[in-house]
Formats: sequence, structure tokens, C-alpha cells
Amino acid sequence: MMTKTNGGAPMEASSAGRAAELAHERTAHEGAQLHHHHTHAATSSHGGGHHLLQVEDLSVSFRMYDEGAPYFKAKQHDVQVLHELSIAVHAGEIVAVVGASGSGKTLLADAVLGLFEPNATVTGRIWFDGERMDAAGLRALRGHGLSLVPQSVSHLDPMMRVGKQVEGFANDLSKAERKTRRAQLFERYGLGPEVARLYPHELSGGMARRVLLCCALMDSPRVIVADEPTPGLDLDLAVRALDDFRAFANEGNGVLLITHDIELALRVADRVAVFKDGTVVEETATASFADPGLLRHPFTRELWHALPEHDFAAGEGAGGKGQEQACEGEKESASEQVREHEKASSPVPAQVREGEEAPTPASAGAGGFDGKEGGAC
Repeated sequence: MMTKTNGGAPMEASSAGRAAELAHERTAHEGAQLHHHHTHAATSSHGGGHHLLQVEDLSVSFRMYDEGAPYFKAKQHDVQVLHELSIAVHAGEIVAVVGASGSGKTLLADAVLGLFEPNATVTGRIWFDGERMDAAGLRALRGHGLSLVPQSVSHLDPMMRVGKQVEGFANDLSKAERKTRRAQLFERYGLGPEVARLYPHELSGGMARRVLLCCALMDSPRVIVADEPTPGLDLDLAVRALDDFRAFANEGNGVLLITHDIELALRVADRVAVFKDGTVVEETATASFADPGLLRHPFTRELWHALPEHDFAAGEGAGGKGQEQACEGEKESASEQVREHEKASSPVPAQVREGEEAPTPASAGAGGFDGKEGGAC
């Protein structure tokens, strides 16, 4: 396993058993119903013998000072937020990550994008389209095969016309090619040519979401990480937004959809990864939610029983007390470190004013996997 701490150097395990395990992670993928910690959906496939995106044994901790100690005597300690998390996305599918707000789901998105705070320690392995990624590889993928749809439309520059902003996400193309690509995406997602001249405050909520999606699609990515893409939208607009991700996945691409809205996730996703206490406790096909008997983890079954169509029942073995304990577990996992990180994290490239050179998407964000600041997978 590749491990990197704040001040340490990478260390590679070289045992024969570990090498065999890594080889299996990369190529030995048969169409079995259950493997790599998850069950398959009917549409799951392993193009080229591997997952499109694969995360194995991801752990994230933060080096922090003891808040309870006197100011000048406080010692540093590690606070673990994610631990031994594994998740995979197949070509042509949407995998929804569901869990409580503030429980660390955005940290998973940051890990995939190679973005972390300087005080982060990260261990684990990340594969993209069959290739194992290191820190430099993840940075290079941002805006070049791997794109983010952020959770807030505030990521759009309020002082810049949206057409220029979208075009700024494809610096590898000429100016004319960028305009053509942007026009194609606008037409595809029902945005008229006049929208390019508008400022973000002139867009409706649904239009702004589609502009963010066009930003992510400018470089023709293979995987989109969508971090809470539907807050603030009514049901109709939220469903339409998720339909756009469905169309993208149906073209043979992958979507990692991070959300706390399990009802919407079940409408569009092929598989669901249930997030609790900093890890994925179950990763299963959406069809498994038709019957709680098909769900393996007690917390997943509690979520099933808590859905409105099941009358918010506590469920067998999870009576009122059990349900209350489950909620408390979610509250405990929502640490202040995660909340502050999610507020501060902004992996979308900063935009430029009209007439200035647009930034390269691959250079988006600061920190994370860089040298001794943060970890590496």
C-alpha cells in the first residue's frame, strides 16, 4: 500500500501476497455478483477488465492541536475522519454515495480529485481506468478526464459572463474550438445561445446547474464527481438535473454522485454506497432497496425502513432505541474538522475576468497530495 504522511516519504509494500492483491485489483475482474466489497447492478460491466474508478482502503486523518489543552501547551494529535473506505464506479453507471450532511462525503470527492489540506494524512489506493494513480497523476486528471460538479452555484464568478466561464475549462483547445464546444453543450442541455451573454445572477436555479454541468463536460471527461448537485432545487428541477447525469453515464462514462437525499439517489443511480462514520458500510445495487432482506448492513436496512414509503418505521431489530442510536452515530461522525474542510474546499478553478487568460483546470485548487503537504494514494 502506498502510504504518505505529513512529513514522511512514500513506502511501498513489496510482499508477494500484496503484489498479487494489487494485480487482482487492476485486472482480475470477472462478472461476479459480489466482489470488491460491493454487489453489482444489472448494468455493471468491467470494460478492459477493470473499474472505471476504484478506491481501495482510503483513510484520511488531520493533524490538529488538542482543543481542550491550554493555548501554549496544546499538543498535536491525529483525528481520523475517513477509514478504510473502498468504492468503485463501473463504466456506464451512476454510484450514489448517501449519508448524513457533514459526515465526510466531500472528503471522498477531494481524495478522488487529489485535493487536501496541508495538515491531512492520506493512505490508500486509487485507480482510474485501470491505471493506479499517484499524487501527480490525480492532479493531471483534474480537467483532463476527471471533472467536478460542485455543490454550490456560488462557484460561478458573479462578474463574468457564463459563456466565457464555461469556455475557460478547455484551455487545451483553441479559442474557436472552445466556442464551438461550449455551443454544442449549451444546445445539448437546452441552453440557448443568448445564455452565454448572461451573468450568473440572471440564471434560474436549473439553468445555473446546467451551466456547472457544461463546465465539467468541456474536456469530455470519463468520470464526473457530483458533490450535492441538487440542493435548493424543487423536485422537478432536481430530477431533470439527475437525468443529465444519467444521459452522461449512458454514453459509457461514470458518475460518483454524492448526496444526502437517498430518495433522489434511488431514482437515478445504478448502485448505492451507504456512508456512515467515515467509511462505506455497504455498496449495493439500487434494486436491492426493493427488499430490506437484500441489504446486508443493519444501518442500510434502517435507512430503508426510514424512507417515507415505508412509513418511517424503525424496522426489525432497529426499534426506537436502535434508530436513535443510529442517528447519534451520524451526529458523532459530523466532526467540526469535516465541516470546516467542506466549507473551505473549493476544487473548481478560480475564474478570470473577460479578456484575461483562463486558468488550466488541472491546476485547480491548492494543497492536497503536494510534496509533504497531505497524502498520496
